[in-house]
Parts: sequence; C-alpha cells; structure tokens
Amino acid sequence: MKRIKIIHILHAVGGVDVSLRLILANIDSNKFESIVIHGDSDNNEPFLNNNNVPVKNYPISIIRDIKPHKDYHAITAANKIVKNEQPHLIHAHSAKGGVIGKIVGKMNNIPVLHTPQAYSFLSAESTLKKNVFLSLERLLSKWDNKILASSNSEKNRALNEVGYKSERVLLFNNAINAIDAIPDLSIEKTWPDEYICSVGRPSFQKNIELMIEVLRLLKESKPNIHLVLMGVGYHAPNLERVKSLIEQYNLNTNITLLEWTKREDIFNIIKNAKLYISTARYEGLPYSVIEALALKKACVVSDADGNRDLVVNSENGFVIQSEDSNEFASAILKLLNNKEMRQRFEEHSFKLFNEHFNIKNTIHKLENIYSQEAQ
Repeated sequence: MKRIKIIHILHAVGGVDVSLRLILANIDSNKFESIVIHGDSDNNEPFLNNNNVPVKNYPISIIRDIKPHKDYHAITAANKIVKNEQPHLIHAHSAKGGVIGKIVGKMNNIPVLHTPQAYSFLSAESTLKKNVFLSLERLLSKWDNKILASSNSEKNRALNEVGYKSERVLLFNNAINAIDAIPDLSIEKTWPDEYICSVGRPSFQKNIELMIEVLRLLKESKPNIHLVLMGVGYHAPNLERVKSLIEQYNLNTNITLLEWTKREDIFNIIKNAKLYISTARYEGLPYSVIEALALKKACVVSDADGNRDLVVNSENGFVIQSEDSNEFASAILKLLNNKEMRQRFEEHSFKLFNEHFNIKNTIHKLENIYSQEAQ
C-alpha cells in the first residue's frame, strides 16, 4: 500500500512545535509519510514518528517576524523542496507557516491545510497592524486551501472574520497523550506546598500583568497565597514590566518565576497545585490547559479563544469575562475554600480530557482528514 506523503511547514517553537511532534508521534507511519520543513533556528531535536524513528526534515530560514527578504528566501527554498518531494498534501502550521504553505501549495497545485494555532491578527496591539494581518489572511483565503482549526473558537474565527466557507473549514482539536507517570522534580523546589500555578511568557497574548493584579487582590484576603509561573524566559517582551509590578505590589514572596522548565517538571508542578489559572487574551487551544485537564485540575481562565473551548463554566472551572481582576480573584478564592467543589471540577476536567483531548482517542480523526484531503 502506497503511503500518503504529507509535508508539514512551520516555525517550530512553543505550542506549534509541540503540536506537530504529538501528531508525528501518534499518526500511523505505515499509512502516512511525514516530512518537515522548519526554521533553521528552531528546536534542533529530531522529529520522531510513532516508531520513534526520525522523519526527513529540511531546515530553512523561517522566522517569526515579517521580514520580506528572508520570507522570500523561505518561500523559494520551500518551493524547491516541495517540487522535489511531490507530496500529496501540505499541512501548514502557525501564521508564517500558513503564508509559506499556501503560496507554495498554489505554485505547485497541491492541497493545503492550515492550522493557525491562534490567528496572527489576534496578536496585534494596534488596529492598523490587526487590519494588515487580517487582510493578508483574507487574501490567502481566496486560494484553494482549507483551514484545519485547532479549536472551535479558531474555527469560528475562520468562518466569521477571515471569510472561509463552512465546507473549507475543518476541525481537529489540539490533543496530548495521557500523562500517566510523573517523575520527581529535577529542580530545587523553592515554593510552599500550597500554591496555584500557570504557564505563560510575559507578553501581550498571555496578559501576565492581569495575573499579577489578581495575585495582588488575592493577597489582601489570603496573605500566604503563592503563584508558580512557568515559562517566563522565552520570547518574553513584557518581563521587565511584570517584574516591576511584582515589586510595586510587594509580591516577591508570593510568586515564583521559572524561566525555563522541563516538560516533566511542568507536569509535576501542575499536578501538585491547588488549581490552574490563565489570563490569556487569546489562544489556539493551549497545551498547558489541556495538560491541566489531563492532570485533574480545576481551572480559572479568561474568556478567550482556546480557554473557553477547554473550561466549561461551573463544571470544571470558571471562565471570567472582560479581564475582570476582582471576578478572577473571587473565583480562585471560591475554589481554594471549597474542597468539595474543587474535587468535583477536577473529576470533570479529567472526563473532558479523555473524551475530547486525549490524542490516542482522536488521532483517527486527523488520519481520516488527511486521507480525504490528499490529492
């Protein structure tokens, strides 16, 4: 039986990198041949298939920011690779991967699936920048490609804002493997036994400033409250602002900032936390919250794309509207002070994970999509 050849194009960092690696590690390599085109400055760990064998990969000059000269070279390099490999399908991941993938797919008449993992126009802090990014997405949507959304919220963005027709928008939720065994921490534990936690780099997207404001309010009624915030060291443009707020609010003894944390340590920290929080302005479908569900955590999250797809209000956590710091603090206190409610939410989180976000239970959906869309 001839395998379906799929080329993945992406800037392999953060959740985008995690997503592809999970797909490769779970999809049936007897049916699908996977090839990866990625940035030459990305994570240099090999991409492994479900038999733990490295797949063919091509590093080229894919970068996060818009740089016309470098982007042109990336498109040219990707086009040469695609012409040589002749895949049945291109799966483009993230904003930059999507632009390159759609252009190269159009040039070679190869079907393209694009998974935005949070649309780029959501990251724009100015109206002008947002309109530029959205206009580019709308322009590329006119070509013969499809969106493979990572969440229902992302699917709705594609339909209602970018302008894709419903028959050109598919859905495959981000998903992870069940977290069965958690090793001991490989780092020194410097925080108290009772704490809440989050994963998020200080940036416009993650809105850590709001999280610090919530922590300030929590301290007023719970002086020993402690937050462990992981992942603050990578691409963290707002880090100094966050540190300044911590000083201003006298929260140094109430927060632990971990700049880089092994994945297994993240699992350990989430597992032993009282609950998980997220103040993000937008997400694709955040792996840290999926991991919190898999680890049976109640969650308090902002009403943002991705978050609202994982947390059902008053069932496995609370979803907070309008970046309301007082409501955030109140919801966290309610869960910390009500063990019975917290345990009920924890069980529901685990149920939701197994039904919708356990990749062993959902990978067949992606395999069916690939089979149907390949030329």
